[in-house]
Amino acid sequence: MTLLHQMLFLAAGLLFILSLRGLASPISAQLGNRLGAVGMCVAVGTSLLFCSPAKLPYIFGAIAIGGAGGLAISRKIEMTALPQLVAAFHSLIGLAAVLVCAATLLSPHVFGLSAGGEGGLKFINLAEIGIGTVIGALTFTGSIVAFLKLCGVLRQSRAMPWEFLEVVGSIMLSFCYFVGSGSALPFYALTTFAAILGIMVVRQVGGADMPVVVSILNSFSGWAAAATGFTINNHLLIITGALVGASGTILSHIMCKNMNRSLGSVLWSGIGARRACGSDENCAASDASAVASKAAAKIGSQEEAAFILQNASSVIIVPGYGMAVARAQHVIYDIAEKLRGSGVRVRYAVHPVAGRMPGHMNVLLAEAKVPYEDVFDLEEINNDFASTDVAFVIGANDITNPAAHSDPSSSIYGMPIFDVEKAGIVLFVKRSLGTGYAGVENELFYRPNTVMILGDAKKVCDGVAASLRTR
Repeated sequence: MTLLHQMLFLAAGLLFILSLRGLASPISAQLGNRLGAVGMCVAVGTSLLFCSPAKLPYIFGAIAIGGAGGLAISRKIEMTALPQLVAAFHSLIGLAAVLVCAATLLSPHVFGLSAGGEGGLKFINLAEIGIGTVIGALTFTGSIVAFLKLCGVLRQSRAMPWEFLEVVGSIMLSFCYFVGSGSALPFYALTTFAAILGIMVVRQVGGADMPVVVSILNSFSGWAAAATGFTINNHLLIITGALVGASGTILSHIMCKNMNRSLGSVLWSGIGARRACGSDENCAASDASAVASKAAAKIGSQEEAAFILQNASSVIIVPGYGMAVARAQHVIYDIAEKLRGSGVRVRYAVHPVAGRMPGHMNVLLAEAKVPYEDVFDLEEINNDFASTDVAFVIGANDITNPAAHSDPSSSIYGMPIFDVEKAGIVLFVKRSLGTGYAGVENELFYRPNTVMILGDAKKVCDGVAASLRTR
């Protein structure tokens, strides 16, 4: 690698660092995106500039295929499916890391590596290949499982501790055998066991923790890229992979802190766990009887909701995944503006794990042109619910569920939630009285100060907005 090659890669790495810095604030996010795009152009252009001309047709062919697929997907995908898209893309990064490691093992001369002879160098290279393979295979299958769970195809599935120990032990033995021998058979075994571990880890994570899992997989994809960079001696891959891996790790830590959970409890708390009632049938019967024993929920109308909102002096809007599914963010913004025109103070409260991925609600609100200064996080606004007239909840089930405070047996117990029940009135827009993504009954529906407005969030909010216009 020439000095010019290295300097251009360093320039691209610096642009990526500046891009991350820009993305730290909504005000500078657009500039951060542009810097990242420029950095990627420099990286790709440098790779093509120093590439063998004989390889260019294959590279441009791959770029054309991948670019066409990416363009088609990005034009078709809905904002509500963004978490699934992110998980799917993470799987491709993991798969790429595994394929690069396999290519390095099978054709080391292509990457300028010794196929043998120099023991120390061979050991180091094989160790890099093994680490990259484990991270990549785990990321690949874990991301696929996350994608399927976010799509609703797979449900949470428990695994026993001994099953994990067997798989982890097999990975360690395969890794040692591979590094010691350098043969293909233990490499394939290592890849297989790492892929199985990715499935097992993500499959047993509860629904309420899936946003954290998406963040963790983002981190893993970065570390997989960095490991690949070490394998093929590509400095830019090392830099960018480390940036993505470190930022994803920090974000995962922040999210776990906001949920009052540890990263270990998110990943491993489902191992061998069973619900206290003994079986799924008994649990379902218990849940049904518990709901039946509660007072009937107050079911209100769109006109009643409009009357309550217009006669309030302060309103806090709490968006959730129900808003995303219905694409109701634009009409909610219209409602907020109409209320402001009547002298009502309106703010938005966004939970760190609202939706299916970090920042999901922030992106949707920004799309609806909601001012950044009107959006508050959990710590900034949670104490204000007690002095707020109306909490307007749009499909945000688990992050408002009092069971997180009151029920030690609940899967969401200990997770910080919005204390919306402390508001004077809770207007809760939801399709039904069913459970949220975590599968936990929400007793907030049956509180005396809660009014349920059942139906599609977009249609309900359209009705509320229409009623406000006629008043």
